[in-house]
Amino acid sequence: MSKNIFERMQAGELVQFSDPQFTEVGESNLRTNQLLIKYNATSNPDELRKIWGDLTGKTLDPTSYVQIPVFVNHAEFVTVGKNVYINHACSMLALGKITIEDDVLIGPKANLLSEGHPLDPNNRKAMIVKPIVIKRNAWIGAGATILPGVTVGENAVVAAGAMVNKDVPANTVVGGIPAKVIKEI
Repeated sequence: MSKNIFERMQAGELVQFSDPQFTEVGESNLRTNQLLIKYNATSNPDELRKIWGDLTGKTLDPTSYVQIPVFVNHAEFVTVGKNVYINHACSMLALGKITIEDDVLIGPKANLLSEGHPLDPNNRKAMIVKPIVIKRNAWIGAGATILPGVTVGENAVVAAGAMVNKDVPANTVVGGIPAKVIKEI
């Protein structure tokens, strides 16, 4: 059986915008956008949990909360653990998959970007996706950006405004552009 476009991308295949299956990416994004309009327009916690479940296909644990507004393009590829708090205006490009483990804090205006484009100008209109994993008890500061393929280690802290393009070791604080280890915890 052949893989669908999402499986192909997540397996590391470079997928051009001209790919015959690329319309499926647009349809997925449209479905997410329609539900996000509802999500971002309510403040009722029970309704937010229900819509989050519709968005992702997964139940949001009662100990976790995703503040409004939130921006995500393909919510079905986002997994949120227990006791997670995602603050206002978090933006997630999720085609590569985003996994947020238990006890994670994500500051306002953080960007989790599991998608990118090739540097080669001849292939620029193609998608490259790589997963982002935020390990248990990590803290992503306000305005930080996590790029495709990054794992933020357990108990790690990403300073506000940092741009993270490499894995963050467990029990460290990273900051800067690009982010570097500032100290160990």
